[in-house]
Amino acid sequence: MKRVYLETYGCQMNEADSELMAGVLTRAGFDLVAGPEDADILLLNTCAVREHAEQRVLGRITDLARWKARRPDVLVGVTGCMAQHLRGRLLEHARGLDLVVGADAYRDLPGLLERAAREPVAVVRPDRDETYGDLEPRRGPGIRAWVPVQRGCDKFCTYCVVPFTRGRERSLPLADVLREIRRVVAAGYREVVLLGQTVNSWHHDGHDFADLLRAAGSVEGLLRVRFISPHPAHMTDRVIAVMAEGGPVCPQVHLPLQSAADGVLEGMERGYTLAQYHEVVVKLRAAVPDLALSTDVIVGFPGETEADFRRTVDYLRATRFDGAFLFKYSARPDTRAFGRPETVPEPEKNRRLAEVIGLQHAVSGATNDRWIGREVEALVEGPARRDPAQIYARTRQFKAIVFPNDGTPAGTLRNLRVTAATPVTLLGEPV
Repeated sequence: MKRVYLETYGCQMNEADSELMAGVLTRAGFDLVAGPEDADILLLNTCAVREHAEQRVLGRITDLARWKARRPDVLVGVTGCMAQHLRGRLLEHARGLDLVVGADAYRDLPGLLERAAREPVAVVRPDRDETYGDLEPRRGPGIRAWVPVQRGCDKFCTYCVVPFTRGRERSLPLADVLREIRRVVAAGYREVVLLGQTVNSWHHDGHDFADLLRAAGSVEGLLRVRFISPHPAHMTDRVIAVMAEGGPVCPQVHLPLQSAADGVLEGMERGYTLAQYHEVVVKLRAAVPDLALSTDVIVGFPGETEADFRRTVDYLRATRFDGAFLFKYSARPDTRAFGRPETVPEPEKNRRLAEVIGLQHAVSGATNDRWIGREVEALVEGPARRDPAQIYARTRQFKAIVFPNDGTPAGTLRNLRVTAATPVTLLGEPV
């Protein structure tokens, strides 16, 4: 029972957790395999942030139950946020499920798998001290490495389940983060992305996130540093000043807005007003040349009126984000907003979502068009998936750019001239 197939759903933090689990398992003598047909153990690392993601995983569990019916000796387990969120319900109602493991129990995964071979196992208790800072992940090939610097969240936004699935906020020591960054650079990675639920609230032993950014950027051999996802309330002048210095810290920020209506923000308990959010936007754009700014927006939150929605539309149109992740509200059990009366009917949620998607598509297209004719520095990731005759790369602003495949190896910096653009991709040629 040593061959493991690991399937990941959700955000970059889940990707990083899968790499952590892969490291724990391989050091314990397990082998990772590429497909379920070759595995003795099938693990789903799951997301519970949105209902759609949860439904996908429940469907996948049903598929694997059929698989287990044909091969009763196979172990099937669910890890991550959904395991923490649904807890006992999974073992009670999902036929053929042997293991349910929350996000703070990965250190013990080999032993839990041994137990699960004898009887169903569920370990979902949060651990307020666990950071995994001493464990080495196993990463796949690439030029970009996810480096968690913080686990959990203290914000308790009323729509969000993360504090209940990942526990309270705790920061990894600066020394642990820098050790991991040096390790990934030595392994050939050229870019790191610092991860946390509210990453810029990181602090440890008198150091704040500005100190962490500056220290990360000073690691020899590292070409680029990014971070996700910051909270507007913690985007301090010190952090902005470090970004303004340039160097490896990239001119790109994903700054979740969620709504441009103060009443909705209050109902979400986001901890800022639109004016306070916009003040951060103005400071960032004034300090950081060629900044790429993206955001998150939720439409249809309980209590959102048509006037509230129009404020969000107007703000998106005026602020002109480079990109946005746009969602309609879905009530999540255990969150503080769960059970509030749904004041926006589902068809109206769909209409509002379609409107902001159409608006942002147009804005992103116009924003990318402004790069036509300019030279950019691009970090090569490899042949484009859709067209191997093109090379896929990312600019410092994290904009995708493709150019004719001339054999440039991954991890190389290339100067390119932008020749054309779509709302999602730049087209370029070598300078």
